[in-house]
Parts: sequence; C-alpha cells; structure tokens
Amino acid sequence: MQNDWNTLDRYDKAILTVLSEQGRISIADLSRRIGLSKSPVQARLRRLESEGIITGYRALIDPIRLGLDLVAFVEVRLSDTREAALGAFNAAVAAIGEVEQAHMIAGSFDYLLKIRTGSMTDYRAVLAEKISSLPHVASTSTYVAMQAVKEDGATGLAKM
Repeated sequence: MQNDWNTLDRYDKAILTVLSEQGRISIADLSRRIGLSKSPVQARLRRLESEGIITGYRALIDPIRLGLDLVAFVEVRLSDTREAALGAFNAAVAAIGEVEQAHMIAGSFDYLLKIRTGSMTDYRAVLAEKISSLPHVASTSTYVAMQAVKEDGATGLAKM
C-alpha cells in the first residue's frame, strides 16, 4: 500500500514525529504523548512497520567521539552512465565503509559522496585506493567540510 504524509491521520503523524525525535520511547510514554491508549498505538506501529513507513530502529553514534572527524564531499563524474555502469558503480560504492552517503545527482556531475575518516591522510588513501578505482570513475572533486552546522539526521517531520 502506497502512503504519503497527506494520507496519514493525525495520530500516525504524531507517532512518526515523536519516534523520529525519540526512537526509544516506551509504548506507554508514546501513548501519553499522542493521546491514545497503548493497544491502538501498538496496532498503528505494527501497521506503519508492515507498510514500510517505519523501516527500522537504530542507535545514532557520534562519529567525532570515535575519532572520525574529517568529512569530505566528493563529486564523482563517470565515464559511462548507461544502466549497467550505474549499477556497477552503485554496488561498488555501497561496499566502501567510509562512504556515509552516496547520491546520484542531476547536474554537472553524476554522484555526490559523503566520506568520513579520521584524518586527511586517511581520506587521501580512501580517495586513491577506493573511490578512484570504482567502476567507470572519470574524475572527482573534493570539498572538505570545516564544520557541521546541522547534522542530526532529523527528517523534518515536526515541521510538516
């Protein structure tokens, strides 16, 4: 079943908003926050999960506390953009642990990668040994982030 934000009722929206901010909230606390008893909240959660709206729960880890404080954004231009080449690139980039995000872009380059490492030396090794050797890579351009102004992973549900 296909859903979008506009087809959900206010209780479903409230559940998603609260969970996006506080994923470990108990059913009892969630019930109190949205104004429904526990049984309907549990049923709604099961439905939102089965419909694929809620795709999972995970811990958010502070990479800086782990010594991974260098963030680089890499524009990637491919030499071939046919479907087979895109598929090969997608599969290969997904296997690189230092790649935090990879997005296909409509613009003057083909992909934008977010890379996280512990140092510039580490980043240079990732670029030279992993990114540059990905299938069909023609060229790359790197932009190093000096500061993260907003990086909390919030989906913006509270603003909808």
